Amino acid sequence: MTFDRSGVDALMEITSRPELVFVRGQGSWLEDHNGKRYLDFVQGWAVNCLGHCPPEVVKAINDQAATLINPSPAFYNAPSMALAKRITGASCFDRVFFANSGAEANEGAIKLARKWGQLNRNGAFKIITFDHSFHGRTLATMSASGKPGWDKIFAPQVDGFPKADLNDIESVRALIDDQTVAVMLEPVQGEAGVIPATHEFMQALRALTTEHNMLLIVDEVQTGYGRTGKMFAYELSDIQPDIMTLGKGIGAGVPLAALCAREEVSVFVHGDQGGTYNGNPLMTAAGVAVFDALMAPGFLDAVNARAKQLSDGLNALSDKWGMQGERGDGLLRALMLGRDDGPAIVEAARDWEPQGLLLNAPRPNLLRFMPALNVTEQEITQMLAQLEEVVARVRS
Repeated sequence: MTFDRSGVDALMEITSRPELVFVRGQGSWLEDHNGKRYLDFVQGWAVNCLGHCPPEVVKAINDQAATLINPSPAFYNAPSMALAKRITGASCFDRVFFANSGAEANEGAIKLARKWGQLNRNGAFKIITFDHSFHGRTLATMSASGKPGWDKIFAPQVDGFPKADLNDIESVRALIDDQTVAVMLEPVQGEAGVIPATHEFMQALRALTTEHNMLLIVDEVQTGYGRTGKMFAYELSDIQPDIMTLGKGIGAGVPLAALCAREEVSVFVHGDQGGTYNGNPLMTAAGVAVFDALMAPGFLDAVNARAKQLSDGLNALSDKWGMQGERGDGLLRALMLGRDDGPAIVEAARDWEPQGLLLNAPRPNLLRFMPALNVTEQEITQMLAQLEEVVARVRS
């Protein structure tokens, strides 16, 4: 298969892409148009929680596609009800609204919090978020995000998102006024470089929001569905949020997301929320297959075992090369490089022969690792060995 430059020219330019086309994938491996294989530790930015083309998801999609694809969200369908029941049964939430992307789920969470504020807090609408946070690419979720420079790209921003500092409870307290309705955060800031909110901070945040009759919203688009070694990352802190958003891993590669809320917070009335494809049976059937795979006996135990292996291996690499250690929860981890050669390492790893390695550098001075949750012990060992060779070449 040749590289079709005319096809490239037909696509809108939104990011820099290498001149290769992926044509098939299985588990932790991808293959490009030249037949070269790549060990994938990005997995669509933590999307493919069961790897590429997981058999249970492929079967669920094929079976559902032959039965019913989209009756419209104006009607009930069996897979959406089955998945909603599973999520509420495994969490502290009572209601689920299915969407197509994490940004859409977060947009829904913002709307739900503001509607709750209209009914319960005299129109309070401000939602405290955090510097360096990432909540999506819609106008509202970009405004909620604390990514540097995003306040200028599509100005003016949507009003009402003051920024606090992660793991600094006093910075949150200082922003609260009579117009504040909620606090929204990622339990682990992914794009910022895999920075976990501490157990103590999450506990204090829950107490503070309860004290002020405010909502606590956890954006678990990247951390939910087993990524941190728990089904949901909020469980690591022994708290119960009021609203949670899910995306990425919930569909294991298909466009599926969810907005979850406790019963007393679920204040939408008919017409407040919707979407043409939301909760369609094709996507939610895939979601049921993903949920059941993750909840199978021993699955999360294996995630935690592989997380320890990855953490230990990254720390050993760090010690050998004088780096600054690693951090993260579960199979969402970062290696602090100590210098800004992350992009060079990513490029060299991808171009490695005979087999490439796919890594991610959200910041120049670190690498982020988001393998499939069912990655094998051997694959982690292979990745660590190949990464060490790449680092040696780049730093030579």
